[in-house]
Amino acid sequence: MHDRPNEFNVRTAPFAEPDRDAVYRAIHTRRDVRDQFLSDPLPDDLVRRLLQAAHAAPSVGFMQPWSFLLIRSAQQREAIWQAFLRANEEAEAMFPAEQRDAYRSLKLEGIRKAPLNICVTCDPDRAGPVVLGRTHDPRMDSFSTVCAIQNLWLAARAEGVGLGWVSIFHEAEVKALLGIPERIQIIGYLCLGYVDELYATPELEVKGWRKRLPLDDLIFEESWGQMPEGTVTPVEAEDQEMPGS
Repeated sequence: MHDRPNEFNVRTAPFAEPDRDAVYRAIHTRRDVRDQFLSDPLPDDLVRRLLQAAHAAPSVGFMQPWSFLLIRSAQQREAIWQAFLRANEEAEAMFPAEQRDAYRSLKLEGIRKAPLNICVTCDPDRAGPVVLGRTHDPRMDSFSTVCAIQNLWLAARAEGVGLGWVSIFHEAEVKALLGIPERIQIIGYLCLGYVDELYATPELEVKGWRKRLPLDDLIFEESWGQMPEGTVTPVEAEDQEMPGS
């Protein structure tokens, strides 16, 4: 019964080792690019591949709520950058005084330097008022759109293209600049372009802003706060290293 061919199914198996390693390499070397973009334009066929990868993302209820607004003109990118700049000045003031110099040192020039900007939006009405899987969590359309962005990001890494995600702006201002309807939500404003090199570890870690959290501290089993058997917490590890313990 289970061996009967089905035109809608394909057999699955682990990837060959080089293919599997390439997937993990894309995941672990993906970076958020802020300033290292080259001015060379991205070929249309490459951009199409990236968008096809994004459009292949999973979506709850197969709602596919995303749209991709491509922005290439220097004039439009400058207008968006001005909107970002106003919001960025507000953001800087929110941090303690001792952190503001470090904040200013993070060069956030992707909007103007990257030859292609993509505004990724979410249409909550695309699949109708009642969507399979969204009945009890209205955020699922936004979460699905984030999956499309991640697909695009990993495909960009495989293509040697850098990508930066801009989140510092007032949504209403950017909507007005781009003619986006009020009911449509902006999920991500992305900057894309070729880069010569990427940070070996995330830039914010390199520059001392934050460190990557230990994975073992983030894994619970069966109930919140219940660590898997055999897990050693950082405090326990320090106790084990104390002389005479």
